[in-house]
Amino acid sequence: MTPDPAPADNSGRQPVSPAVRRRLQASFEHGTKSAAGGNFDYATNMFLQCVKGDPGNPIYITQFLNNLYKKYKDNKKGAGFTSMANASMQKGSIKKAAYSKDWPSLISAGLEMLKINPWDVSTLMAMAEAADALNMDEAQLTYLKRALDVNPKDPDTNRVCGRTLARMGQYDQAIACWHRVEQAKPGDDEAARAIGELAIEKTISQGGYEGAENSTDVMADRAAQADRRSEATIKLSPVDQLEKQLAKKPDDVQLYLELADLHTREERHDKAEEVLNRALQASGGDGTVRERLEDAQRRRAMNQLRIAQKQDAEKNTPESKALVKRMQIELNSLEIDLYRSRSERYPNDAALKYELGLRLKLAGQYNEAINLFQKAGADGKRKAMVFMELGECFQQIKQYKLAMDNYERAVEATVDRDPEQRKRALYRAGKLALGLAEKYTGTDPAQAKGYFARAEKYLNELAGLDFGYKDTPQLLDKIAKIGHKV
Repeated sequence: MTPDPAPADNSGRQPVSPAVRRRLQASFEHGTKSAAGGNFDYATNMFLQCVKGDPGNPIYITQFLNNLYKKYKDNKKGAGFTSMANASMQKGSIKKAAYSKDWPSLISAGLEMLKINPWDVSTLMAMAEAADALNMDEAQLTYLKRALDVNPKDPDTNRVCGRTLARMGQYDQAIACWHRVEQAKPGDDEAARAIGELAIEKTISQGGYEGAENSTDVMADRAAQADRRSEATIKLSPVDQLEKQLAKKPDDVQLYLELADLHTREERHDKAEEVLNRALQASGGDGTVRERLEDAQRRRAMNQLRIAQKQDAEKNTPESKALVKRMQIELNSLEIDLYRSRSERYPNDAALKYELGLRLKLAGQYNEAINLFQKAGADGKRKAMVFMELGECFQQIKQYKLAMDNYERAVEATVDRDPEQRKRALYRAGKLALGLAEKYTGTDPAQAKGYFARAEKYLNELAGLDFGYKDTPQLLDKIAKIGHKV
C-alpha cells in the first residue's frame, strides 16, 4: 500500500510552462507597445503568437481583436476584396475542422480568418464553438460577445450568448440577449422562460431575496427600488460621469482605474475587466495596470465559481457539477498566470512562489511545484506547510522516501498553536510509513521494521490528539494485525 492523493483533473484550459509563458508575455508586451505606436501589422503577429500559444487566455484574444479593429480603422469589413481568395480558403478549413471536430485546427484557421476580417460573425461563432468544446469558457464568451457586437439583433447569436452568459453568472447581459431573441421572434418559449428564471436568479444572487418565488415577486421589489432611486437618477451616474470624461481624455489611465474600481465595488466584475483592458491598451502595457487587470479577472472567476456552486447545490445534476469543475479549473489557470507573472516580477518574494506552487500542484504539474516549494522554504513562517506540500508532490511522482522525509520534517516544524496542521502531518507520515512497511515486508525486513515503527509512532500520537481523524482507527487496526509479520 503506497497511497497517492487523487490526481488532478486537467481538462479545459491548461497552464503553459514557465518558458512558454515568458515567451508569450514578452510577445504580448511587444505587441501592446507596437499597437500603441500604430505599428498594427507587427502587433498582429505578436498577439497571434500569444493566442496560438494559449488559446484560452481572454486577455490575449481581446488584444488580438482590438488591434485588428484599429488596423482596419473600425471599418467593420476587414481587408475587403483584396483577400477574398485567402478568406475562402480559411473558411473552407474552418468548415472542415468543425465537421471533424478538430478544434485545435479550427482555432488555427479561425485566427487566420480573423486576421483578414475580425468582424466575421460565422468565424467568431465557430471559434466560440471550439472554445466551448475545449472547456475554455472565458475564450468562448469573448468570441461570443464580439459576434454580438457585430450583429446585436441576430436571434441565433443572442440565443447562444444568452445561454453562455447565464451559465457564467452574467445575468444582466444574459437577460438583454434573451430580450433581443424575444424581439426578433415574438412568443419564443425559451426566451420567455429564460428571462423569468434569470430575473429570479439575479435578484437572489445580488440582492439576497431568498424569499422570492417567482418573477412577479422580483419585479415588484425592483419597482420599489426604482421608486426610491428615481430622484437620484435624474443626474448622471458616477459611471456615466467617468465615461464622459474618458471620451474627452481617452489616454487618462487614472480615469480608467477609477471607473474600474467603481464597477468592482458594485460587483460588476465583467465591466471592471473590460475597462481595465482599455486601460492596458491606453497605458501601452503598464505593469501596474496589468496587475489590476489580473486581479479583476480573478475576482470575476471567483464570482462565477461561487454562482456555479450555488446552482449545483440547487440542481445537483451532472451538468451543474461539471460546470463547477470547469470553473475551478479556469480559476486555477488564471491564478497560475497571475502568480507566475508576479513571481517573475518580484523574484525575492517567497510567498508568491508558495502560492504559485499550490496552483501548479492542483493542476498536476508536480515537478515545477516541487521546485517552487523548495525555493519558498526560506520563509520560516510557512516552513511546516512547505514540507507538507513537498511531501504530497513527491508522493504523487512516486518518490516515496523523499515524501516520507518531508512529512517527518513537517511534523517537526509544526507548533502547538496549529493542531490541525500537526494532525495532517502526523496522518500523512503515519499512513505513508505504514504503506512502505507493507511494501518491504517479505523483501527487506529491516526496512519494513523501521517504517512500521515510524507508522506506529505517528499514528499513535495522532490518535491521542484526535482518534476519529479520517481513517486513523482503521489504520491502527491494520498496525495491530500486521505487527507480528514485521
